[in-house]
Amino acid sequence: MMRKRILVAGAVVVAAGLALAGCSAGGATEGSSSKVLVVGMPNGPQAPNQNPLATGSASLSLGYAFVVYESLMQVNELHPTDDPTPWLAESVEWNDDSTQATITPREGVKWSDGEDFTADDIAFSIQLRKDHPELNIDFPDQYGDISVEDGKVVVNFTGGQYVNRDKLYRLLIVPEHIWSEVDNPVEFTDDEMIGTGPFVLDKFSSQSVSLKANADYWGGAPKVGALRYDTFNDNNGLTTALTTGEAQWGWTFIPDYENTFIAKDPEHYHQVAGGGFGVDVLFLNNETKPFDDVAFRQALNLTMDREEISAKAGYGVWPVLTSITGLPTPTGDAYISDEFQGQEISVDLDAAKQILTDAGYTWDASGKLVDPDGVAVTFTLTNPAGWSDYLSALDIIKTGAEELGATATVEPAVQDTWFNDIIPFGNFQATLHWVDNGSTPWNLYSNIMDGVSYVPLGETANWNFGRYNDDEVTQALADFKSASDDETRAAAMQVIQQHYVEEVPGLVIWQRPAVAQYSTVNYTGFPTEDDPYANPQPTGPQAALILSKLVPSEK
Repeated sequence: MMRKRILVAGAVVVAAGLALAGCSAGGATEGSSSKVLVVGMPNGPQAPNQNPLATGSASLSLGYAFVVYESLMQVNELHPTDDPTPWLAESVEWNDDSTQATITPREGVKWSDGEDFTADDIAFSIQLRKDHPELNIDFPDQYGDISVEDGKVVVNFTGGQYVNRDKLYRLLIVPEHIWSEVDNPVEFTDDEMIGTGPFVLDKFSSQSVSLKANADYWGGAPKVGALRYDTFNDNNGLTTALTTGEAQWGWTFIPDYENTFIAKDPEHYHQVAGGGFGVDVLFLNNETKPFDDVAFRQALNLTMDREEISAKAGYGVWPVLTSITGLPTPTGDAYISDEFQGQEISVDLDAAKQILTDAGYTWDASGKLVDPDGVAVTFTLTNPAGWSDYLSALDIIKTGAEELGATATVEPAVQDTWFNDIIPFGNFQATLHWVDNGSTPWNLYSNIMDGVSYVPLGETANWNFGRYNDDEVTQALADFKSASDDETRAAAMQVIQQHYVEEVPGLVIWQRPAVAQYSTVNYTGFPTEDDPYANPQPTGPQAALILSKLVPSEK
């Protein structure tokens, strides 16, 4: 049973009211700095696509979509059970079974072209996602009727959304008066970027994007006078930019970060990490050899030295994953079913080889593993070039596979190709990818295993990239999602975890708390270990909240 009390999904009203640090709603503030805050990302050159709703666009890849467009509420992913902070919505009220949300829009907000922001914009933005599945990552086939009633937006869902409330809060809202004229919102490049956020687009290039402050921002003009988003070819490039001060905020994996980064300026350079349900998963293509065979998936799982992966590939930044359920600790401890409490995953080559032997695998004279069809076992591990932590982890996984006699190859890919072709269409055998955070483990398991997200190879998958499909798991995920009591959720979670442990549809390799680096040379007010008020990364709706708290350094 779950040992953590889960709040019953009853009617919830989030109170209105917002105080932005150093701002007074509706007017520009004095003291805006002329210093440019440079945000860096290691994502390579970008195509001119500013669409804030389309996966793979430059604005989402680098993160500036989240300072031009805004979400309904602010959610602290580091403390997922905390109440959200009102943002474009003054309140969101849910019915008892979380099948309906009533959204009250904030008054006095204008789009950056001067048009009023209204409930119609919210309804339109949600309807847009319903009408275009390619844009509907968070609620695939789950929207019911969407309407505006007495100035409020009423959103109906086809099933309970207890586990997805945060996803509704985090949706970016776009202007109806602009987007209603667009023929194809999936391919729309949104060159002007008319938003409600604290910044507006100034200049775009494939390597650098400039934004200027929105003087008429509803929360008051930000004290950060200008933003620039620079993109670097790999982690090493961004690391250099952060250590030299060329970039002052970003996220990249820095091996030995204390000596490599912080030691360069201990007074001003910081790296901060939080908790949550974030993990990284080796997605296995369940519909192609060799991972269409559960026996090989089970065997590979027993060759993965997660302690070595965390220490050598993650440099301790990513904590070791120990539970056989794939849940991070201690965040997930209360959700581990009784039968799996205390059971830890470890390397066991003898057990792995026995699984393969029992399943009809053999070894040839040279020690190469041969499957029951008489075919030598080979596979490719792929991730974007320059993502050093992922690629180092793949090398360790490769070594473990080779101890079974399998031939594994690590193949770096172009980042855009990985995002836009390899991942969505299932053009891989094994690849590392993150999962959504959430207030429960549902997102973690759904992203790996949910049949609701299943599409055949060659069609665009938003999650379940490995194409796992089991009716019992899909039903259990639905039961957990729609339940209004702890007992039902506990029973559903037991089914989900049993299938994860026994069928190994994907392999969680380590815990992945939200991590960011920043410099306080020019601005202070970022989230800290003592004040983790938001996910510290610049690539999420929380960027608008963080910018509202930044003030020029006194120097």
